[in-house]
Amino acid sequence: MMQWREGTVQEVRGRWPGAVEYAVELAGDEGRVVRALAYTALAGEPQVGDRVLLNASALLRGLGTGGLAFVVVAPDRLPADPPADAGHIVKARYTPQQQMFMAVDEQDSPHHAALTSGPADAGDLLGMPVVVADLHSALPAVVAGLRSERPGARVVYLMTDGGALPIAFSRTVAGLRDAGWLHGTVTVGQAYGGEHEAVTLHSGLLAARHVLGADVAVVVQGPGNVGTGTTWGYTGVAAGEALNAVGVLRGRGVAALRVSDADLRGRHRGISHHSRTAYGRVCLTAADVPVGLVDDEFGRLVHEQASALVEDASGDLALREVEVDGLDESLRASPVRLSTMGRGLDEDHAAFLHSAAAGRWAARLLEGGAG
Repeated sequence: MMQWREGTVQEVRGRWPGAVEYAVELAGDEGRVVRALAYTALAGEPQVGDRVLLNASALLRGLGTGGLAFVVVAPDRLPADPPADAGHIVKARYTPQQQMFMAVDEQDSPHHAALTSGPADAGDLLGMPVVVADLHSALPAVVAGLRSERPGARVVYLMTDGGALPIAFSRTVAGLRDAGWLHGTVTVGQAYGGEHEAVTLHSGLLAARHVLGADVAVVVQGPGNVGTGTTWGYTGVAAGEALNAVGVLRGRGVAALRVSDADLRGRHRGISHHSRTAYGRVCLTAADVPVGLVDDEFGRLVHEQASALVEDASGDLALREVEVDGLDESLRASPVRLSTMGRGLDEDHAAFLHSAAAGRWAARLLEGGAG
C-alpha cells in the first residue's frame, strides 16, 4: 500500500538530467524535513514554497531508495502537456503515472526504417560484444575496464526494468554520460527516460547497434536490485535471459561475474549465487565468462568457482582469463563514485575488479585478439 504525505518545498538540494532533489517539510509532523525526488517528466519542477504530495512508502519503511520520498505532483503547479507527436508507446502501463513515449522501434519513429531493413530487420548484431551484469553498480566498472584498452569505443547502455524504472534515478548514468563515457542510453521494457526508448531488449539491442552505432553495449537493470534469499527470487535472474537475447541476435555475449570478498552472506561469497543461477542455469546460449587473474587465496577461489560454473552450465559458456594489470588505475579514474551494496572500491575491490575484467575482455573482442 502507498503511504501519502503532504509537504512544502523548502529548498533545492541538487539536480541532474531528469531529476531534482528537494528538502521538503512534512505537514503535521513537527517540522520534519525529508529528502524528496521529483522526476521532471512526471512532476515538472516544483519551486520553493510549493505544496507537494509525496509517495513516502519506501522512506517510511527504510527501503533502499537512498532515503528518499518521491514527489507525485505539485497540485498548484502542474507541468505542461507534452507535444502531441511525442509517441504512443505507453510505459509504466496502467498505473496512475503511465507515460507515452516515441519508441525507437514504433511505426512513427524516424528510426523505424533502419530497424525494418538490412541486418537489423534480420535480427543481426553483427557480432557486437554485449556485456551483461546483475547489479547496476557494475556499470561504471565495466566501462572503466573497456576504456582501459579502447577509450574511444562507442558504448551504449541499455537499462532493463528489473530495478528502478526511470533512468533519471541513476546519478551514475548521468555522470557517465556527462563525462563522455557513454555514447548513448536506451531504456527497454517498462524502464523509461533514456535517450531512446525500446519496447523490448531485443529491439533495444538492435537500435544500439544499427541506430546509435555502438561498438559495445552494456545491459544492466536500473538501481534497486530485489532479492529474496531464494534461488530464483531475484531480479538479476534476467541477466541470463539477456544473454539469450544476445545469442538469438548473433551478438557476442559477455557475462560479467558478480563477485564479493566483503559480503558476509555465504551465498554471495566469491561468485554470487545470482551469477551462478543466471549464467549457469538460465543462459542457454554461447557466452564468454571473463575472470580476473588474481594470484591470492580469494582470487584462486573465484577462478575455481568460475571454472565450475562454466563446466556445469546449461549453455555453451567459455572461461576467459583476463589480466588485471592497470585495472585499479582505470577504476580510480571513474568520473562517478563506485559503490555496491553500500561498499566503495576499497571496501569491496574484487566486485569492481571482476566487472572491469569483463569490460576489458569486450575491448579485446573489438580488437579481434580474443579467443
